[in-house]
Amino acid sequence: MGSLQLPAIPETITVHLGLPDAPAENVTVSFPDYIKNVASSEIYPTWPEAAIRANIYAQISYALNRVYNEFYRSQGYDFDITNTTQFDQKFIKGRDIYENISQIVDDIFNDYVVRQGRIDPFFTAYCNGSTSFCPGLLQWGTVELAEQGLTPYQILQYYYGDNIGIVENAPISANIPSYPGVPLRVGSSGNDVKTIQLQLNRIAGNYPAIPKIPNPNGVFGVSTRNAVQEFQRIFNLTPDGIVGKATWYQLKYIYNGVKRLNELTSEGLTLEEVSRPFPEVLQEGDTGIAVQSLQYYLAVIAYFSNGALPAIAIDGIYGPATTAAVRTFQELVGLPADGIVGLQTFLRIQQAYEDILATLPPGIEGDRAKPYPGFFLSEGQEGEDVRDLQTYLRGIGEYTGVIPVLPVTGYFGTQTRDAVSALQAQNGLPVNGAVGPVTWNLIRRLYDSR
Repeated sequence: MGSLQLPAIPETITVHLGLPDAPAENVTVSFPDYIKNVASSEIYPTWPEAAIRANIYAQISYALNRVYNEFYRSQGYDFDITNTTQFDQKFIKGRDIYENISQIVDDIFNDYVVRQGRIDPFFTAYCNGSTSFCPGLLQWGTVELAEQGLTPYQILQYYYGDNIGIVENAPISANIPSYPGVPLRVGSSGNDVKTIQLQLNRIAGNYPAIPKIPNPNGVFGVSTRNAVQEFQRIFNLTPDGIVGKATWYQLKYIYNGVKRLNELTSEGLTLEEVSRPFPEVLQEGDTGIAVQSLQYYLAVIAYFSNGALPAIAIDGIYGPATTAAVRTFQELVGLPADGIVGLQTFLRIQQAYEDILATLPPGIEGDRAKPYPGFFLSEGQEGEDVRDLQTYLRGIGEYTGVIPVLPVTGYFGTQTRDAVSALQAQNGLPVNGAVGPVTWNLIRRLYDSR
């Protein structure tokens, strides 16, 4: 399902048949079947329909909150929810389902409760209201309210407040863990980097020893590494500044906690917080900087492929030529050849590019600029790749005068950032002062054309 994006109804949900730490069976069922089981186990089919619907809305939202926030998986468990009412909702493996409850669930299983102005599934806590009482919805109390003529929505408002809404017809998707599958480190970029940057900045509000990341733009720079390292120190993880699986889920767990996403008093998530500035999939018809980045990788791979991959232009337009190149690449590496670049295809393209860089002998470029090093360069970084970048920027400045002549120090400071930003602005690229494949290719062309 992924992290920090719009909620979707999971195709399946995995239920632990016992207390969280108990050695018990896990069962995976479709999400509608899970809700039918819970509703048939917790409420009565003879209740007024408005009461039944109100309870089912609460049960759907409760379960979706657990899945969306990876409440259990972020703690290292291999399930989404338990079947114990001490922690979650009652689920009885193999039980019979009431027909009218089944029909209602089929009608509303992809609807859920939210706070107005928020997008995450609200934690609709409840209890039975006869033998146990709690903040939130009282199940037996919904019967009385329904008998008074309240609608399901009005019943939910009675318990959760007037500032709730119901999202209807949410999309359905596979229940995929949010960890991206590869460690994130200095030089990484994309939506997953933006996610951890936003999480770290919010966590820093409660743990001020963590330095705020001044520009959470989806580029993993030194400021992000420093914040990750301090987070790791605080929470007893290896402070290597790399976000692997353990750090990813610890971040998610602490973030959920400081925002109280699994409580009635949740801060909630705004649309801005879950925005995905980088496309998840690239396909024919797309345009822009992400397409240019893809085309750059493919063009370099094609150059070294001995004709196995067709050469393409780096024009930012995902047309038939780019589709054909992607299909050919997919065939070569044994992926489904659909011409669409999802995560797996892009990772394989990046790996092929890095493999080419690793085999190039030193000095092969002569007096021309080297190929893109395979990772973003940004403020605070240092090393040979930064020295190369500054050499090219200095050459451009000396020859064209469009940017100041830089000293070559090997440290990416404000002068280097400002020179990169100026070139980006002059050439219609997003101005972020960081050097990814498209900006590197621009600098390389300018330097080589002196």
